Amino acid sequence: MHSTSRLRAAAQSLLLLPLLCNASLTQAQNYPNKVIKLIVPFPPGGPADIIARPVAEKLGIALGQPVVIENRGGASGTIGAAAVTSAPPDGYTLLLGTSNEVTMSPTLYKALPYDPNTAFAPITPVADFPNLLVVRPTLAAKNFTEFVALARSQRLSYASSGIGSTNHLTAELFRNLAKVEINHVPYKGGGQATTDLAGGHVDALFATMPSAVALVKGNKIRAIVSTGTRRSAALPEVPTTREVGMPELVVSTWNGILAPAGTPRAIVERLHAELAKVVADPDFKEKMNGVGADPTLQTPDEFLTSIKSDYTRWAGVIKRAGITVE
Repeated sequence: MHSTSRLRAAAQSLLLLPLLCNASLTQAQNYPNKVIKLIVPFPPGGPADIIARPVAEKLGIALGQPVVIENRGGASGTIGAAAVTSAPPDGYTLLLGTSNEVTMSPTLYKALPYDPNTAFAPITPVADFPNLLVVRPTLAAKNFTEFVALARSQRLSYASSGIGSTNHLTAELFRNLAKVEINHVPYKGGGQATTDLAGGHVDALFATMPSAVALVKGNKIRAIVSTGTRRSAALPEVPTTREVGMPELVVSTWNGILAPAGTPRAIVERLHAELAKVVADPDFKEKMNGVGADPTLQTPDEFLTSIKSDYTRWAGVIKRAGITVE
């Protein structure tokens, strides 16, 4: 009896499968037919917001529907990211995600409501940028070798935009590699950290490239080294960590578009195709290069692989340093 019931249920499921597939296909074919919301999990004016705005503008034109930005900051980006994971998987709520809340925070926060390996349908990164080791203008060190020597001879301080932020974890990775002790001074955002660095209140900061370029060019702070794989077009005179003998300190912060898990593959592929055009757009490239970011494109599967790799890397840094966020 029970066996017969199971067979009947299985047969009914098979009959429903074409209907479900057709519904998904129809949904994808009609996509989009209303406004799309792009959640940026950080406040306006930061690096993620700088990248999100031209993406939203150009993607909206390509799709024929407005893409409206909603800044939902807080808790190192996890509030905005969590909002996307709980949204309907229909392509109308997207995340401008970064390395921070997608690959770092899941290890930092004990009760985070999402798993980065399963909670999203990654579409593609759109830009990435290195961090930039910058120091106060009056610091004696003029290059990386001098900075390491100075950090070994006296206790320096470094700022961050908060515990568990990209610049905090990059500094912890540096501290471990260089075998130096250096005092961490966390701030509630990158703006105040950079301001205090320029004012001489802290010694150093692994700033995100877009937030530091203008201040370096204005001689408000001094750039020592970039964590990129190659020199930045925005600051071509600044060497990379590979060039100065610390290749393990190559750190790239990606910014990419993700949808909630379960978003139909046809919608993911449509978004990927249009975002590929955005990333290749000369105006977008010029905007990104101007702030020290590189336009970037991956397939959804490649992006998921990158996310998993980053997650593993940063989990090791976080656990080794004993960093936690309540």
